[in-house]
Amino acid sequence: MLVVAGRIAAVGPALAAPQGVPVVDAKGWLLAPPFVDAHFHLDATLSAGLPRVNESGTLLEGIALWGELKPLLVQDAIVERALRYCDWAVAKGLLAIRSHVDICDDRLLAVEALLHVRERVAPYLDLQLVAFPQDGLLRSPHALANLERALDLGVDVVGGIPHFERTMADGAASVRILCEIAAKRGLRVDMHCDESDDPLSRHIETLACETQRLGLQGRVTGSHLTSMHSMDNYYVSKLLPLMREAQVHAVANPLINITLQGRHDSYPKRRGMTRVPELMAAGINVGFGHDCVMDPWYPLGSADMLEVAQMGLHVAQMTSQAQMRACFDAVTVNSARILGLEGYGLEPGCRADFVLLQARDTVEAIRLRATRLLVVRGGDVMAHTPPANATLALPGRPPEVDFTAQR
Repeated sequence: MLVVAGRIAAVGPALAAPQGVPVVDAKGWLLAPPFVDAHFHLDATLSAGLPRVNESGTLLEGIALWGELKPLLVQDAIVERALRYCDWAVAKGLLAIRSHVDICDDRLLAVEALLHVRERVAPYLDLQLVAFPQDGLLRSPHALANLERALDLGVDVVGGIPHFERTMADGAASVRILCEIAAKRGLRVDMHCDESDDPLSRHIETLACETQRLGLQGRVTGSHLTSMHSMDNYYVSKLLPLMREAQVHAVANPLINITLQGRHDSYPKRRGMTRVPELMAAGINVGFGHDCVMDPWYPLGSADMLEVAQMGLHVAQMTSQAQMRACFDAVTVNSARILGLEGYGLEPGCRADFVLLQARDTVEAIRLRATRLLVVRGGDVMAHTPPANATLALPGRPPEVDFTAQR
């Protein structure tokens, strides 16, 4: 690959480098486009333990805990935690994040903080913000006005949470209102949709219909969609073609869905994640998100999208070679489509953003959660990590056995 002026100029074997251009020997390791996180909450990240921990591990206690934390938030602390997480992300080759930001605090403290962060990280990371009415657009008294204010300030995407409204009818009404706002403003839509174990939570159907009614095809995403894991197959056979026809994207969050959902089950216990292989087979673009890292909903995480892909293929039982490659796509090219990233990829003319992974192919990259040897943005090295090597010298075994990349 030849990089000139921050763009990929040519791709092929034995390219001649212009005089003075540094040459990197990739040594046969995997060159991939950068990782993309299609669903995250940067305003809450790294806040675990404030003001207490989520003892039940449930979604609803996490929402309640976030409600307790919101009045205590300080803008500088939000900025500091978000910037720290963005540093983690770049080191892991994650160069684009779509983050939902809660707009139900009348101060819009988190919105202002993340708008500042977006500007700060722009040289090395694409941060896309979603105006998210965490407490419900119609359930929270000032949410609609706050959402409009957030969009006026420069937030990129219209968000929603219809299943958290007081009634199914209110949930459907919120979808209609939010899609109309997006259509009027020419914006994308990304809704937390049917993040529930209830098979009767069917707001994705309304979202797909509003997408078609308003001509928003290709600009709308339904995130989580976990109720689909409990729906009967006949209804899903109707729903999937509707989503495909509307060109609605889907985002699963494997680490969080497998953790938060199914909490009310004894046994048999549902897996929690939406029907990823079925969505993909139906021709629907599916991305994966990390969703949470060390916050009221999830106490773990490290900004590693290969961990997300690995959990996704386990939960969805996607272990054929093609399916595992599809899980790699879910944290790269599929999620880039969801964000509408321009100049993304490894083709001539694309922006020179890429990651060199210590793996021979995408399946091995997921299996090993491969070391990011180089992370490059616009042709400039943003991070580098020495190769992971190990040697063993055990009694009765040959000395200095090399386990590089565990091949």
